[in-house]
Amino acid sequence: MARPSERAAEADRADVKEDRVARFMRSALAILGETGRTDFTVLEVVERSKTSLRSFYQHFSTKDELLLALIDTIMTESTARWRTDTDTLPGPTALRALIERIAQPATSSTQDSINRGLTFYNDHLAESLPREYARVLAPLHQLIADILRRGIAEGTFRADVEVATTTVLIMQSLLGAMRLRSLGVELNGSPISAAHIYEFCVRGLRNPA
Repeated sequence: MARPSERAAEADRADVKEDRVARFMRSALAILGETGRTDFTVLEVVERSKTSLRSFYQHFSTKDELLLALIDTIMTESTARWRTDTDTLPGPTALRALIERIAQPATSSTQDSINRGLTFYNDHLAESLPREYARVLAPLHQLIADILRRGIAEGTFRADVEVATTTVLIMQSLLGAMRLRSLGVELNGSPISAAHIYEFCVRGLRNPA
């Protein structure tokens, strides 16, 4: 059994590690907010965080791992808020509310830059770190699945909906529509809205009875 002094030392080391990881993620987020791009280098992150390359590579093997950790944090925190907002709503209303929250426009130019940078980087992470990226998306996947099951139990969604597959299709439709939102203006003269995405996703779910 570890002595109190040893436990305290371990806690201090954990705090230092957590602080450095947070500094790296804050630095990456600041660069994203300024540029809207993810082609910055590890050295830029290190310089911004006022640490060292050695310290960076003690926590992350690559820049991809850093950005994955950043997206993981954002997704976990956001999904927790979305679940709080939708847990007491009927299935269709909850699905609409979730889509509206995910698709809502950025409230500042900095947030818009962060959203654009991370949204387009998702495709790269899906290819370079597919298993880890799937883990990051798991909370959102679970939330959508829970909403579908609620709608089925209420009778507002069809009883024969295959929840696992439909959940993936809805999530991919939502995230894909956000990446291609600007094409709506170019192709049909109007942007793709949350209402459009919701109607597309819910059309095959409604119980005709």
